[in-house]
Amino acid sequence: MLDGLSDWWDRAELWLAQLWFPLQFLLVIAVLGPLCLGLAWVIDKAVAKVAGWFASARREEPRRRS
Repeated sequence: MLDGLSDWWDRAELWLAQLWFPLQFLLVIAVLGPLCLGLAWVIDKAVAKVAGWFASARREEPRRRS
């Protein structure tokens, strides 16, 4: 199974490497642009959730004055 995947990847890589550079750039941006935007959105939501947990825990703990 991994041999088939490796062969497919080699063919795809060779095809991409033989393309005209501006076309390579457009293809990479078309794939990586949405992928990076989606990953940034997921990270943003995860950080907001963790920050919310810390904020709620901080509100719940009583403050002591000395």
